[in-house]
Amino acid sequence: MDASEFRRRGKEMVDYVADYMEGIEGRQVYPDVEPGYLRPLIPTTAPQEPDTFEDIINDVEKIIMPGAASPACTELETVMMDWLGKMLQLPEAFLAGNAGEGGGVIQGSASEATLVALLAARTKVTRRLQAASPGLTQAAIMEKLVAYSSDQAHSSVERAGLIGGVKLKAIPSDGKFAMRASALQEALERDKAAGLIPFFVVATLGTTSCCSFDNLLEVGPICIKEDVWLHIDAAYAGSAFICPEFRPLLNGVEFADSFNFNPHKWLLVNFDCSAMWVKKRTDLTGAFKLDPVYLKHSHQDSGLITDYRHWQLPLGRRFRSLKMWFVFRMYGIKGLQAYIRKHVQLSHEFESLVQQDPRFEICAEVTLGLVCFRLKGSNKLTKALLERINNAKKIHLVPCHLRDKFVLRFAICSRTVESAHVQLAWEHIRGLATELLKAEKE
Repeated sequence: MDASEFRRRGKEMVDYVADYMEGIEGRQVYPDVEPGYLRPLIPTTAPQEPDTFEDIINDVEKIIMPGAASPACTELETVMMDWLGKMLQLPEAFLAGNAGEGGGVIQGSASEATLVALLAARTKVTRRLQAASPGLTQAAIMEKLVAYSSDQAHSSVERAGLIGGVKLKAIPSDGKFAMRASALQEALERDKAAGLIPFFVVATLGTTSCCSFDNLLEVGPICIKEDVWLHIDAAYAGSAFICPEFRPLLNGVEFADSFNFNPHKWLLVNFDCSAMWVKKRTDLTGAFKLDPVYLKHSHQDSGLITDYRHWQLPLGRRFRSLKMWFVFRMYGIKGLQAYIRKHVQLSHEFESLVQQDPRFEICAEVTLGLVCFRLKGSNKLTKALLERINNAKKIHLVPCHLRDKFVLRFAICSRTVESAHVQLAWEHIRGLATELLKAEKE
């Protein structure tokens, strides 16, 4: 959709909303549709090719509005999360389907998803231990609980531990900045010997610093053996798994209890939209379900509906699945795959440019759309280059530390980015580097 069509469609949408408001008194306060009405009206998978905007708008009136805002808001989310799960080739256990034990929910961010998973895991292990030893108090259990993540995990994982009131330990990553089985097993054995209770592991696929991948095929079986909840955080990288060539990066997801990534990061869905799946929905509802009389409704005990307020921290929620429906249909799976592939291609183009300049070095394997690089030499030199780059305000780079190295991160993430932008950015960086190195010699 170009700018001209966007203006035209935007005006049409304003007219649609205005017409709705003008005619709202003619609409029913409460819908006639029954729970489960929506799924039979929508295909079971996302389209391969794009649909037209007209077809989508017609379906809004025909399919969504009869159940707006409930149950359409809930039911479209369940179906869209199944669509997306199938795009990722998630195991069947993570899909809601017609009678599955698992399913997906849209959280606000990966930070929320990690916290929700940790709290659910905490409740599950506490109840299991109390069932085995009725005399055990919650406080006695809580002070011994330990969670684990790689030393490359996002700070939001540490924050989840703080909010959840549990210890979080960082597992040293290997030479490729990945968490491996041996280091995790060693930490688990050490803590169990000290009387602590391991209960939760976060594996990161596509770390923030350098887009490294924890080894799921090693870590997963350990979590199964130790009866520890495994949560996968693929906030950025998860979008790429819709491409068959990148799907192997998700191998081992079958060992996980929960999985999360952000379509708002790299799948063209506007913020906020963080997709989370669980194998057993009762793990979430068991942790969060409360039913005061003012929140009760006639279908809550029917078994026919999903009540998402029991899957998340807030009680209120927005109709976030609607924007997923629009994006998946406007682009089609092939269009979204082409978008991901283009970004990965551009990142490798930038990587090649860096490699051709002997003054620079690549600092981590380039797998998706992130290139980590630096000027050879001291950290002070690269810090000075970053300062010049960001002060010039033509492009913006965010740094990281990889072990003892200060590193620059070049992320391909704009919807409209082209090769010309990558070339321009590199020439800008090279020019500033030349000025810096010349000044250093003087």
